[in-house]
Amino acid sequence: MSHNGFTVEHRYLELPDSFYTRVQPTPLKDARMVCFNHALASEMGFHSEKPEEWTGVGAGTELLEGMDPLAMKYTGHQFGMYNPDLGDGRGLLLWETVGPDGRRWDWHLKGAGTTPYSRFGDGRAVLRSTIREYLCSEAMAGLGIPSTRALFMVSARDPVRRESIETAAALVRVAESHIRFGHFEFAAHHEGEAALRTLTEHVIALHFPHLIELPQQERYARWFEEVVERTARLIADWQAVGFCHGVMNSDNMSIIGDTFDYGPYAFLDDFDAGYICNHTDQGGRYAYNRQPNVGFVNCQYLANALLPIMNEDDVRRGMRRYETAYNGRFLQNMRDKLGLVQEDESDLSLIMDTFSMLHEHHVDYTRFFRGLSNLHSHGTAPIRDLFVDRSVADQWLERYQQRLQTETRAHDEREFTMRKVNPKYILRNYLAQRVFQDAQNGDYEPLKELLTVLQKPFDEQPEFEGYAALPPDWGKHLSISCSS
Repeated sequence: MSHNGFTVEHRYLELPDSFYTRVQPTPLKDARMVCFNHALASEMGFHSEKPEEWTGVGAGTELLEGMDPLAMKYTGHQFGMYNPDLGDGRGLLLWETVGPDGRRWDWHLKGAGTTPYSRFGDGRAVLRSTIREYLCSEAMAGLGIPSTRALFMVSARDPVRRESIETAAALVRVAESHIRFGHFEFAAHHEGEAALRTLTEHVIALHFPHLIELPQQERYARWFEEVVERTARLIADWQAVGFCHGVMNSDNMSIIGDTFDYGPYAFLDDFDAGYICNHTDQGGRYAYNRQPNVGFVNCQYLANALLPIMNEDDVRRGMRRYETAYNGRFLQNMRDKLGLVQEDESDLSLIMDTFSMLHEHHVDYTRFFRGLSNLHSHGTAPIRDLFVDRSVADQWLERYQQRLQTETRAHDEREFTMRKVNPKYILRNYLAQRVFQDAQNGDYEPLKELLTVLQKPFDEQPEFEGYAALPPDWGKHLSISCSS
């Protein structure tokens, strides 16, 4: 059956019954459409003249013909401890669609009410966390970092109890796959080898089709290597833009390498290598500078789950790809940010010394690299002004200028390409906070304006200059909880 240019499928239902439970959404009262992502809809193969017609789907009061909602079952390691009781506690997979370009999309309604996996939760999402997820997934897409996306969100009048009484909301989140590392842990630890093999073949067929023709052992080995590499490269991309995820549990790791599950995230303001953005992360397990290692640990959890169906040497070889892929991508990202094309063996020490300097002097990360992207045209003032001690900036700039002498590109060509990787606009926490406060009062225009800015983070956008400002003191190091 076809809708508006996309085809509907239910491939997840091909997995064994233990991987899901069919659940009907619990309706929200008096819902209203808050935001509809028209550009994404057309990418997915449809357009909507009247977004409000989708309100019922977001509110759980209406299912389109062909929707067959289900809650996924998975497990995972949370803060290093294995939890067998996980699953979609407030989200439902409505259907899968294939667009005219052949791309697959899972439609996932987040905030749809309780499921058998809700544990003690109410299955709801609140306006605050839904806006934060909408903003961040679109900010990541604008930055070119693989991510789940926000198709639309609704708000409703239902009160939801968190630390205080909050407003209910729901989000339709889309991704090419919602399968996580935790699905494999569930299969391996609870369902046995046959289920694990079925799941692996399912993921390869849908998301790694170039491997299908290979003999089984080689197919699994190559697939695992690709998953490990995608994960490593994703985290190297996070580090390059100063993104902190906050809850890198293995059930929040996408099998296709998307940024997944936006809870207590943050983009760094003044640089702090050990920054912890989640105030429930007492030990700093998911601090900014620990993210690369946590990605590796999560790949180890996945590797252990795959041992029943994979050769141990293949698993070991796959794991070795993590460090190579991460280091290669990270070095390339930082060379790009510094505008360096000629490779020089001193580059790594320049990069690490730059991080140390930014950390020691609490320099705004985004403004520093954006300032470098305009060094020739705007001069050194925008960089020097970020330092309390200007002489530190001067020393570093002298070293940088010396390094640039080995480059062959013209200044304007180099800085033009630097501006394509060093964003002017990022989703600072205080901006999200301001937008949320306006939304609480029923004004969604600031949200829409901020989304417009975040779609083009590398452009100058002079009319939105204020969004590139340094955060006010109250807006620095805001601590966000998991209680979404």
